[in-house]
Amino acid sequence: MALPPGPMFLDEDHAEPLTLDTRLPRTERTQSIHEDEGRATVEFASIMTTASNPVSPGPSSPPLDQARMQDFVPPTRPSSTPFPQPEPRNADVRCLSCPTDADMDLDDPEPAETPAALSPCESVVGINLNDLPAEIHECILDHLFGFRVSTTSKSSIMRWGTALRHSRRKELSELSLVSAAWRVLIQERLYRHIKLKATIDSLRDSFSYFARHPHLRSYIKHIEIWFPVFQSKFGPLARFTANILPTVTVDGLTNASYILPVDNCSLEEAFYFVSECFPEVCVMTLEGGERKKAPRVRHWIRDTDQPLRVMPKIDSVRTLICKGQWNLIRGVGDFDAITSALPNLQEWHGSYSKPKSKSYFTMADILSNPLRLTTLSLCIEGDYRRELSFPPHFLKVASKIHFCSKLALAAASPSVEHISYTGRVCKQFFNDLAARQRDARQDRLKSIDLTVKNCCRQVLHWNESGSGITDMNFINAFEALVLAGIRSLGKLQAVEYLRIRYVDLDSPVPPLNPYFLLRNGWCSGVWSDEIITELNRVRPEARFEDLSESFGEVGYNKDGRMTISPEFPKSKALSLKLSNYALLSGGISIT
Repeated sequence: MALPPGPMFLDEDHAEPLTLDTRLPRTERTQSIHEDEGRATVEFASIMTTASNPVSPGPSSPPLDQARMQDFVPPTRPSSTPFPQPEPRNADVRCLSCPTDADMDLDDPEPAETPAALSPCESVVGINLNDLPAEIHECILDHLFGFRVSTTSKSSIMRWGTALRHSRRKELSELSLVSAAWRVLIQERLYRHIKLKATIDSLRDSFSYFARHPHLRSYIKHIEIWFPVFQSKFGPLARFTANILPTVTVDGLTNASYILPVDNCSLEEAFYFVSECFPEVCVMTLEGGERKKAPRVRHWIRDTDQPLRVMPKIDSVRTLICKGQWNLIRGVGDFDAITSALPNLQEWHGSYSKPKSKSYFTMADILSNPLRLTTLSLCIEGDYRRELSFPPHFLKVASKIHFCSKLALAAASPSVEHISYTGRVCKQFFNDLAARQRDARQDRLKSIDLTVKNCCRQVLHWNESGSGITDMNFINAFEALVLAGIRSLGKLQAVEYLRIRYVDLDSPVPPLNPYFLLRNGWCSGVWSDEIITELNRVRPEARFEDLSESFGEVGYNKDGRMTISPEFPKSKALSLKLSNYALLSGGISIT
């Protein structure tokens, strides 16, 4: 319900007329003030008159023709304690035009809300919630909802078919009743990011809802579509023809059994729904789910051998986010079918839930073709755990292809400006990337962000292929990767941001995880004499923020092993000399 614009700032329980009538124009109010000053001057002159009074006796024989002033009443003598009690006065301020309690019917349970029934203060004060600038409304709602940083930022989520909702969705929805301006602003935030279950019933219900509320369709900028990977055997959609999964029994806690989903929609149906309902959606998230031997998402309504099949076009989508990508894309044909529905796609963020050799093979085939993207973000192995040796799935990949060369081919695409990768990478990536760079004037690559799972390399024994800050084989390979990245900057003149980092959640000293960062002409992280020499050659204007010869406060215990006090370091290390990692090869014990 809209708030009344005027009386919301008045207190009707205590009403006294103002000494100054605010309804008068400014010129009349000024004239009234001058008249009051004139009367005060006359009174003051009567006090200071030469007439006889107890304060000033004056001359004994005043002139007979003196004009007689008004009578003056002498003030009373003050008590010994001046002003022992405050003078009784009414300090309440109230507009003269506001009705008093006697004029209002307080027993009326439903006061009129027509403009004629509003207080005249509405026209006098002129303050209305809708009159505030739009920036003020935005600041108030940003404080309640959180700041809108991007389309993928924190926002309230509406999920069809599940119980996941914003924790304060009901309270925030009721704020839309404050005013018409707030209704639009709040609905924009509530429906900015929605999440739908990729089933036939869910899409049907959603289509009916937005058909009844067509004004909400333009508010949706980010839509998530997630595909279930299992459903209960006794659910309403269970069918006898579905494949039954093994019964889940854990110490008698549950006897429920699950079957493969049979009501999931296809990507063709999901794209058709989005293209028809949401004309201004710019970010789309497809979540394929994760489960052992999860079903592959169907791309077409009917699986036929017809070659000329076209996906519905969604021209407004600029960003595609794929979670659980193995269930969505298992070949070049799957990728081409998805991108054909998004002709204006600029950013692709793909991530895999579990590492697979097939993930590397699939991405190698896709990255071998030219990409029409400006941003490529790929996460193949994101568990952030160190390993003792190369796992079997990567040995299978290394025996057939070198994935770093395929990744360099994608980074060298003429349209790519930003590339981010999480997985296994070595110096060959930068060597091939720099070799493919022909004309610096056509180079558009501006940022490179690599999160290293491990560095692929040739080893003689299996125990030489591990990772971690205590493995010098890995530290040497990481140094070679950083050196190759710095050398490539000589040809990649447009690159302004370069980050190479290794993340180990099980590290005994996480701040010592090696990294190298070049940003805004400043460097931090690992360093050596060769790294500084190469950096001065390719980017002479770049400088290290700090160069420290040691890791900080270290010591040795009675067994001869190095120990690091838990107080060090309290902040991120800006300088990590690579030769000091040799001291950690014997192991670390935290005191």
